[in-house]
Amino acid sequence: MTQPEINHQPFFRPTCIEICAGAGGQALGLERAGFEHTLLVEMDQDAVQTLRANRPHWNVLPADVRGLSSGSLNPGNHGIGLLAAGVPCPPFSLAGEQLGPADERNLFPDLLRLSASLQPHAVMVENVKGILQPKFDSYRSAVLQELSDQGYRTSWRLLRACDYGVPQLRPRAVLVALRPEAFAQFSWPKPTACPDTAPAVGTVLYESMASRGWELAEQWAMGAMRIAPTLCGGSRKHGGADLGPSRARHAWAKLGVNGSSVADEPPSPGSSLPVRLTVAQTALLQGFPADWKFAGRKTSTYRQVGNAFPPAVAEAVGRSLTQALSQAGNAVQSCIPEPI
Repeated sequence: MTQPEINHQPFFRPTCIEICAGAGGQALGLERAGFEHTLLVEMDQDAVQTLRANRPHWNVLPADVRGLSSGSLNPGNHGIGLLAAGVPCPPFSLAGEQLGPADERNLFPDLLRLSASLQPHAVMVENVKGILQPKFDSYRSAVLQELSDQGYRTSWRLLRACDYGVPQLRPRAVLVALRPEAFAQFSWPKPTACPDTAPAVGTVLYESMASRGWELAEQWAMGAMRIAPTLCGGSRKHGGADLGPSRARHAWAKLGVNGSSVADEPPSPGSSLPVRLTVAQTALLQGFPADWKFAGRKTSTYRQVGNAFPPAVAEAVGRSLTQALSQAGNAVQSCIPEPI
């Protein structure tokens, strides 16, 4: 009797090149969504060490993307599943001067240059919600037109981290661009939580707050049973180890948190309210795993945390992208086999 033929089709993972990778929040989320990073580019030396410490197998290039050629990012000229980027936010931040394309830190032109050269199957960009302001309508239109000229269909969406189980409001503007056949299969991820069901600050940080025997840990946690306001990491030019401008600090104060500075250690017995947060605690509020290590001094590590894209949100968008690419048949052309 003839045995039926068994289809041993290998499992494939789409490849990803990421620029402006920061501390790895977006990369971690995309990894969880099934992407295989072939290269991550980051110019901040402390963030480079953060990436290498947590994922020694990641290929991290310490460089400024300005002036980088597509050949240096993809020397073998292999097909790329996704070009991901967390381009600098200060040009469009509501807390900054909002110079937009006139800001020297605006890296959208370099992103578009690289997408034109690399021709990935998909592009994903994360930025602050300020870029969706009416004053930047014409600039966003120009970005979309350039991507359209490159053969992509595009969509912007404002996503809130709290809608994906992160204990923080953190609205972020996300841009996706895919080839028409894949875009037809793409849908934005549905929220998995809401502000009423997302983990509360007190719940997430209670164990850490009580770790050194602080007798007010439970009292503090019971008064912090809400999600956090958006963390503000500042920029290399401005901003230190604090939780943001005065409006943000007022919001933190309602949670029993002193947002004027960041602590070196969790509170000890005898510490009074309001309490200051440590860098490790702010990382938990971004959705980083507790064992994620950050390299550098306090201001640098807090900047890495405060500017990160929460992994859970990146994962949700990443899963929508992998599904669209797979359904469109593009993933097989730009993937590498999963190791056996």
